[in-house]
Amino acid sequence: MSNQVATIGEKLVIEPHVVQNIISELAGRGYRVIGPTLRDGAIIYDEVKGLENFPVGWTDRQDAGRYRLEKRADAALFGYAVGPHSWKRFFHPPTERLWQARREGSAFTIVEAEAPHRPLALIGVRACELRAIAIHDSVFLAGAYVDKPYELRRDRAFIVAVNCRQASGTCFCVSMDAGPKVETDFDLALTELIDEYRHAFVIEIGSAAGLDLIKNLLWRPATVEEVAAAERVVARTRTQMGRTLDTNGLKELLQANPEHPRWDEVAERCLSCGNCTNVCPTCFCTTVEDTTDLSGTVAERVRRWDSCFTLDFSFIHGGSVRNSARSRYRQWMTHKLAHWIDQFGSSGCVGCGRCITWCPVGIDITEEAAAIRATAEPNEGDADARS
Repeated sequence: MSNQVATIGEKLVIEPHVVQNIISELAGRGYRVIGPTLRDGAIIYDEVKGLENFPVGWTDRQDAGRYRLEKRADAALFGYAVGPHSWKRFFHPPTERLWQARREGSAFTIVEAEAPHRPLALIGVRACELRAIAIHDSVFLAGAYVDKPYELRRDRAFIVAVNCRQASGTCFCVSMDAGPKVETDFDLALTELIDEYRHAFVIEIGSAAGLDLIKNLLWRPATVEEVAAAERVVARTRTQMGRTLDTNGLKELLQANPEHPRWDEVAERCLSCGNCTNVCPTCFCTTVEDTTDLSGTVAERVRRWDSCFTLDFSFIHGGSVRNSARSRYRQWMTHKLAHWIDQFGSSGCVGCGRCITWCPVGIDITEEAAAIRATAEPNEGDADARS
């Protein structure tokens, strides 16, 4: 434990083993600690007990429709970009029971969904992912109707963010002004410094909760050189983006081109599998399922992730509103990059690149936007045709 006093906003230095102490301290305070780990050939987020669960010395190589792991030449704890999981699965689970009804004689009672017993502590949240969480906050918390389960998980969460030290081949967070540097909405933020001479972390305190946690750990104030080294890590990552997206006038461009021939071209490749919506950290579409047991005494309503790529998602009496792959891909991309701004005041894309990496046929949202921009007519399409 350091005998010095830190302040919010201050930058400190810790040794790698202190990350283990952070995990242990959070677990000791009752948090369910979620962090990066290796499983099934990918780096995913799951419950971790310590650094032995981390992908130490591993990195990822990503391109359109491609993902593979490789060993690094060092023992970096966070030497990768992002995998198929996003943090939304913990705040907004893929399956969640909303309520249950039990019949007792001629009456019945409603049992509300149980609140999560343990608060979440997230280790290794990237800047693009923090932006995605902020977008979900605007969806689930800022409107007239608050999603109570989301609110409870979100309010109690402790976030240990990480500044990216390398980008993947599908990253374009710089284009979306969503990274790679962590700016706000974290309790602690780490920048990993690793070379042949040192392995340490510059840690920034972002909240009172972070300050309270760090007081029990061993640290020292960061030197001017160490702060500069951390800034160089982020600056270098900014130059490594595997993709770019020109957002200048993009909203107006997409909304003015609902009949562009590019939608037909991408539909010939799109499988309508919904992979892009599942891995996206901001997609939030759901459906509900009502079930009753065979005895007729218990019924429940469950919310599950859905996708605008499924026929049932836009089904109303008479059929599906979007019954072609063309209309479904157009809906997803135009909503993500254009209509979302009308709804929530920001783009629905944070440039993480997951939709590109995990598309089975390698469809690239940045490539599709560029193709429409290159061949669009100024006033093509009818605004009433947006669907």
